[in-house]
Parts: sequence; C-alpha cells; structure tokens
Amino acid sequence: MLRVLGIDPGLTRCGVGIVDVAPDRSATLVHVSVIRTAPEEPVEVRLLAVARGIATALDAFQPNALAVERMFAQHNLRTVIGTAQASGLALAAAAERGLPVGLHTPSEVKAAITGYGNAQKAQVGAMVARVLGLTKVPKPADAADALAIAICHAWRGAPAAAAVATEDLTPAQRAWRRAEATTRS
Repeated sequence: MLRVLGIDPGLTRCGVGIVDVAPDRSATLVHVSVIRTAPEEPVEVRLLAVARGIATALDAFQPNALAVERMFAQHNLRTVIGTAQASGLALAAAAERGLPVGLHTPSEVKAAITGYGNAQKAQVGAMVARVLGLTKVPKPADAADALAIAICHAWRGAPAAAAVATEDLTPAQRAWRRAEATTRS
C-alpha cells in the first residue's frame, strides 16, 4: 500500500489530500482538508499557517510520498507568487522528512484521473469521488484537486519510499539521498 499526500498549492486555499493506493490501483480516502488563510493577513503569517498545516498532515498521516501540482504560467502574478510560495513550503517539508516528491502538471493530473488532459474541474471532481467511492465530490475544488494530485502520483508509478532505484529519482531526490547517506556515515 502506498500512501500519498497531494498538495494543491495556494496561499488563500491550499488543498491537502491523502490517499492509500493498493497495487491494483484501487484508492482509499485517508484525509482531505483545505488550509485557509485570510488575504488581509500579512504574507508571513499566511505562509506560517500553510507551513504548519502541511507539517501537521505529514506528521499525523505519515505518507510514503508527497505530490504537488507543478507551477504553470498564469496571468495573475499575485496568484503565481502565492502558489509558488505554498509549493515551496510543501517541498521543503517533504525534504525535511526525506519523502520522495512528485510534481505533476494540471494536464497530467486531469489525464490520469479522467483520461482527458483538458477535462473541466467538475469532471475531475466527479472522477475523484468515483475512484474513492465517495457519495459527494469533495468541496471546495482545492480539496478534490489535492486528492486528484495524490491519485495521479500513485497511478503514474510512484515508487514506494524504500524501493526506489536511483535512476528513477529526480535530481532533487538523488541529492537528498546523497546528503542523507553522508549524514549517516
């Protein structure tokens, strides 16, 4: 069983979804939430709240891997900056715990969940509910998106934390493994 924590990064709403995925690709909901911060708060206070929310989920549910939606170009610079900051917090929290990380574009996630890379949010939410055997689509969309990211990561062949061949790692994961090996010796 592979437990994946998916993050739909955002500064106002950061989706957190955790699923267990069996070798037969069946998925089970473990946890879903949205970390919310108020736009009128100072950015450092908001970032601290997001960081603490991610850390709490990581420590409480002990996932084998973390998956984050990869940044893509947006027209709203303020949204891009907040999303990038939240992504960085998730990546740092994973690195701190030695977790393998996967970054997935929105179209990769949509294709993995619905079979169509240009699917609408409603289609993604409906398929997440169906895959997880839920009676309702998780709300808000950030929650469903976080679960979709976690499922996508597992279905795209995410290796179990202990059974990863070095050539299957990203450059960042290889660097972390080298640093960990040096620390142990």
